[in-house]
Amino acid sequence: MPDVIVLGGGLAGLAAAAALGSTGASVELFESKPFLGGRATSYALPDSEVIDNCQHILLRCCVNLLDFYHRLGVDGNVKFFSEIPFMEPGGRVSIFRRGILPAPLHFTESFLRLPFLSLLDKIAIGRAFLAILLEHKNRKDLDDISMLDWLQEKRQTPNAIERFWRQVLVSAVNEELDRMAASHGFQVFRLGFLATNDSYEMGVPNVPLGDLYGSEAWSRIPAVKLRLRSAVEKVEVAESRVSGVISGGERFEAEQYVSAVSFERVANLIPDAGIDTSVFNHSSITGVHLWFDRPVTELDNATLLDRNIQWFFNKDGGRYLQLVISASRSLLEMPRQQVIDLALKELREFLPAARDAQLVKAHVVKEARATFSASPGLHQHRPESKTRLANLWLAGDWTNSGWPATMEGAVRSGYKAAEFTAAALGHSAHFLLPDIK
Repeated sequence: MPDVIVLGGGLAGLAAAAALGSTGASVELFESKPFLGGRATSYALPDSEVIDNCQHILLRCCVNLLDFYHRLGVDGNVKFFSEIPFMEPGGRVSIFRRGILPAPLHFTESFLRLPFLSLLDKIAIGRAFLAILLEHKNRKDLDDISMLDWLQEKRQTPNAIERFWRQVLVSAVNEELDRMAASHGFQVFRLGFLATNDSYEMGVPNVPLGDLYGSEAWSRIPAVKLRLRSAVEKVEVAESRVSGVISGGERFEAEQYVSAVSFERVANLIPDAGIDTSVFNHSSITGVHLWFDRPVTELDNATLLDRNIQWFFNKDGGRYLQLVISASRSLLEMPRQQVIDLALKELREFLPAARDAQLVKAHVVKEARATFSASPGLHQHRPESKTRLANLWLAGDWTNSGWPATMEGAVRSGYKAAEFTAAALGHSAHFLLPDIK
């Protein structure tokens, strides 16, 4: 019998398993799919080409995610970029990068030179940056008002809201500004842009996401046993404790249990835990993969202004681009070919070389349940790791991780649950790293 059973092989479950396995505790992880990573994974197309379901990135401020990658020995497979190209229709590029001044003034030089923002836009944004630094500890209503409410309160110009705040935050939090709690917008800019002079650097895995959690990585933590294609159909409870789980008609037992399943599954799977997720809603992400007969850009990536597409990522010498549209509700009912046509039309507005290039193939991934919607007021409904069942602990980006629905938030939740689980096993272990200051 293992010490711990983990339900779910997304990032939260994997982080909990890796942390607990590092203490020597024996762990069995059950995942219904034939691969790990949950919503941050990769898979093969019918022609055997492996793609990510959607491009996932991290910032250097994602300290727990980086720690998790280090535990698996795959942190060297993430490439960091110190420049953020903002591209306008027509192809003009503005580069956002740190300069010689110390944080939080390190962007001053490049920010003042950004041509896609007017002087009035920049004055407004600078004023808002100062307000974030002054208000993040003292203001008590940031979880209950929207980021758009706060931006309008700070008299941000329409152009600054659309081309700067929305451009960054919708991609980071996967929600529109009027549906996003201001606390999440504060967190992105305070930790990612203002805390240190390199916390904004964007990390992009240079291998398929699924490779980050492959068997070679888990060979470093032999105490963890992975059971793929092993859906847990039932969680048995007796005397306010989980007594076992049923998977594939077989019963499994452990001393402690970590649930890292999605919020839409947990209430039905473990009704005795009394977890109410009725107020949670989803926000979608759409990934569009385009392969051309020739290179169409030399840029590694760029954020695209004023259109549906928010980012492109260069995956193969400019011939294969992955496009990302966050908070993509309007695309969910759109036919696949129409999404491809829209993406191709918009991309050609930014990349002149794409206008003459022939599209070889295309693939669309619609993640309707990509993340929870980080809406105002939701914070009070996000559950803690501890449950009413004595040996059951909760993980998942939707729990009270202290972060929105990001890979960092998922890992944080897994580490939090692992600390409680380790303590219940009689170990004193600390896994969760504090946010950068």
